Amino acid sequence: MIDELLRPFDFEFFRNGVLVATIAGALCGAIGVYVVLKGMSYIGHGLSHAIFGGFAASSLLGVNFLLGAGAWGVASALMINAVTRRRVIGSDAAIGVITTASFALGLALFALFGTTGGSFDAALFGSILGVGGDDVVAILVVSVLAAALIFLRYRALLFTTFDPEVADVAGIDTSRMDALLTVVLAASILVTMQVLGVTLIAAVLVIPPAVARMLTNSFARMLQLATAIGAVCGFVGMNLSYHLDVQSGPTIVLVAATLFAAVFVVTGATGRRRAAGIAAAPLPARGD
Repeated sequence: MIDELLRPFDFEFFRNGVLVATIAGALCGAIGVYVVLKGMSYIGHGLSHAIFGGFAASSLLGVNFLLGAGAWGVASALMINAVTRRRVIGSDAAIGVITTASFALGLALFALFGTTGGSFDAALFGSILGVGGDDVVAILVVSVLAAALIFLRYRALLFTTFDPEVADVAGIDTSRMDALLTVVLAASILVTMQVLGVTLIAAVLVIPPAVARMLTNSFARMLQLATAIGAVCGFVGMNLSYHLDVQSGPTIVLVAATLFAAVFVVTGATGRRRAAGIAAAPLPARGD
């Protein structure tokens, strides 16, 4: 039994896939805490669709995926952030216009010029077979950058997340913090797309923080728990996807959703109250 479970680790593509999925889960869990508490869940969903347009364009033009889709994703993230802060239109409307137009463009390009079914499906739903050494390096780089941002700008991000008005008065450049967070979010979506797929990344950004929120009222512990939960879901989901012969993205999300349901039941009314107030959590104490 143990030999059968460990057999897939004989293959390099599987080892790469498990490593990327585990790091991707941890990365999305950590970034997802800020995304969820700021009420930005729709941005994660929207950016994943926007980056699909860059994936389509880079595939058809023969441009490196990380460069082409990365530039597209960062540009979309900055446009969303700029439009949202100017309050010309509502943030949900801005995200809807920019990201759905980009996703539709990607579909149109594939319809007009054609594509290989494997790469198209992998982009939408994730694929363990598509993970290579470059993906491992890319997600490690983005994870280090995200960890550096959280560590070095912890207080600034904390105040910007919970009380941007007070943060402005305290001299924190909230527009810069929002832009940095949005760019890191776009980079995280970009490097996890091969494993999770654009249609499912938003779920991995939201579910681990939501589970962590049901377990604690502390921001610092929520950040730690969400990171660990995301990593576990990525590791378990990738292993199950191989043995069940199901795409990696859906399997990882189903593992996370199952965990959410279990914690929801176990924590009872206390957990449900915390989850209901997830975007209005109290400002943590200084020691947090």
